[in-house]
Amino acid sequence: MAIIPNVSLDRLRAGKVSLGFGASHLRTVATPMLAKSAGFDWLFIDMEHGAFSVHEATQLCFASLTAGISPIVRVCFDALDEGTRALDNGAQGLVIPHVDTPEQARRIAAAFRYPPRGTRSWGGGIAQFGFLPPPVAEAQAQINSETLIVAMIETEEAVANADAIAGTDGIDCLLIGTSDLTADMGISGQADHPKVQAAYKAVIDACKKHGKFPGMGGIYDEENARRYISWGCKFILGGSDGMFITQAATARAKFLNSLVG
Repeated sequence: MAIIPNVSLDRLRAGKVSLGFGASHLRTVATPMLAKSAGFDWLFIDMEHGAFSVHEATQLCFASLTAGISPIVRVCFDALDEGTRALDNGAQGLVIPHVDTPEQARRIAAAFRYPPRGTRSWGGGIAQFGFLPPPVAEAQAQINSETLIVAMIETEEAVANADAIAGTDGIDCLLIGTSDLTADMGISGQADHPKVQAAYKAVIDACKKHGKFPGMGGIYDEENARRYISWGCKFILGGSDGMFITQAATARAKFLNSLVG
């Protein structure tokens, strides 16, 4: 069976923006279909801050593959075992938080790529092939090519090392975690601060230099989103399920209450 396309990676390679729908609370297998229907390209399955088990993340990955939206799993820092199990069970990409150094980037890239590019172990039937993979060497080469590995840039140290991290073979995208970055800078929540703007420019420039994809997370207001996307950010976390539900529900309740005084 042919490999199931990585919709998010295809859009990035075509120079398009790829939009992520964050899942922290919703566990139903309808979640990928809802996100796809809303116009998103990848489902951000958050095992770092969400309370997902590996089993629950797997079910969302399987459902995403059939819904035509890319399942991308964020694991906890240094949780390489969770990452490899996610990839073995349908994830088309991983987001790794707090990648501060090129040494960390190289370790991540090696762990999540099959030889000769890395050290990932072969686990047999792979969901990305509908459990009917081609011969092992061919399957591993295709999966290496179609797996998106994202390093999160969340500290000033990481920004300073952005060029070396972006230059690491096997790292495809540098995603700025703006909330944690502003906290590390001592300016929590100030996404338009000159230091944050300088960080975005540095990361975007590093990605352009090395042919990688710059990403944006933690930016939910229109002014800053417009700024950083216009500068070149492509891999965009658009928000999370809890935020989407509360915002839409609040607006609806406000409207309905307005009808009755």
